Amino acid sequence: MQDLKFLEGAAKEFLIAIGEDLDREGLLDTPKRMAKMWKEMFYGYDPKQKPKVTVFPNGKDGIVYDEMITDEGYFYSFCEHHSVTFFGNFFFGYIPGANVIGISKISRIVDYYAARLQVQERLVLDVVNDLDNILKPKGCGLVMKGRHLCKEMRGVKKRDTSTTTTALRGCFQNDIATRTEFLGRVQSENLRRY
Repeated sequence: MQDLKFLEGAAKEFLIAIGEDLDREGLLDTPKRMAKMWKEMFYGYDPKQKPKVTVFPNGKDGIVYDEMITDEGYFYSFCEHHSVTFFGNFFFGYIPGANVIGISKISRIVDYYAARLQVQERLVLDVVNDLDNILKPKGCGLVMKGRHLCKEMRGVKKRDTSTTTTALRGCFQNDIATRTEFLGRVQSENLRRY
């Protein structure tokens, strides 16, 4: 990520290009605020800020868990075509193999990959591939349902529409019963709370 002075200069150029007056009272500190915001919102390009993920041996505390574990939450990202926000909910599930993960780490990984210019199709793959790699579960899956402001604010201008993307690995992809259970849990949650 570029330094704040570079980003501040880019913000000034942007404001001038759209016809703003940088000397207008309300805009005096706007380039600095924009630079800080960009640095915060696009931290997903900085490998040093990738979440440190610790897995725990399944059974270490005397409990071996071999059923499905699910976690859900929300995400915010930016469309790589228009740099406009898209946001929504995710639903992740896995069946542990040798390892389990602290559930807060799932949201942190989603947030890290979402903090880039993205398309939802890549975002779902980035997250599920990383979690599959870290956990080495029997199987895992991720469903993301998002609203895209580039579709609502411009272009077709359709409100209250959503896009759903799914990525399945291992038994979530190959075993019909597991896939059905996972997608049934997703459907019962409806992922509509954004």
